[in-house]
Amino acid sequence: MTILDRLSEHARERVERSKAARPLSDLRREAESLPKGDFPFERALSGRALAFICECKKASPSKGLIAPDYPFADIAADYEAAGADAVSVLTEPKWFLGSDEHLRRIAETVSIPCLRKDFTVDEYMLYEAKLLGAAAALLICSITESGRLAEYIRVCDSLGLSALVEAHDAAEIETALRAGARIVGVNNRDLKDFTVDTGNARRLRSLVPEGVLFVSESGIRTAQDAAEARRAGADAVLVGEALMRSADRRAKLAELRGTP
Repeated sequence: MTILDRLSEHARERVERSKAARPLSDLRREAESLPKGDFPFERALSGRALAFICECKKASPSKGLIAPDYPFADIAADYEAAGADAVSVLTEPKWFLGSDEHLRRIAETVSIPCLRKDFTVDEYMLYEAKLLGAAAALLICSITESGRLAEYIRVCDSLGLSALVEAHDAAEIETALRAGARIVGVNNRDLKDFTVDTGNARRLRSLVPEGVLFVSESGIRTAQDAAEARRAGADAVLVGEALMRSADRRAKLAELRGTP
């Protein structure tokens, strides 16, 4: 099994345990009772030279523990103060050491929109995202059948959640667009083996039409990396490890944005 296979399998196990404790019908009813909102995540990524989605991540399968000291709410507040446009929050608990509570607390702390970064394998997780305060949810093409992907996007639309649909190659971009994605993220990290190629998003940018937001994910470490993404036509970049490993996250974000 690949790392992604194991992540997906564990996500399914988590969902089954959650359903046993709280049925889907109850979760859906509560999520649908909340105000729908006006898709603030999409608005945050629109109309800028380059938007920054800054990630709160304690660990990863490939790098192990990244942030032994992890005051996640303070980290998110630092990102907002430094000019981040959105915050990505890992909620996967086994390999990324994330938590639903991290997302809940961060969404209560910052005023910029939050993305629930997890391995969505069931619509149940989308209703969870809404109730946790997320403005967007990650959908990964390689673990989602095309028909199910369109269904998940419809659920997101009904809740006022944005769907960041992640692809890694040309075929997956086609799948994302056919399903109705309004935001396509190209991951420079191959989730099968976690190798990184920062040119992946640049090579695939032309396949995403005007009117669909484009995000370059992973591998953005320097101001040059961010500038190259901007020149390639990215609307946003998602930055995680470079910020999480920095001793001064505000200064690092300023550096990436090319501001004093």
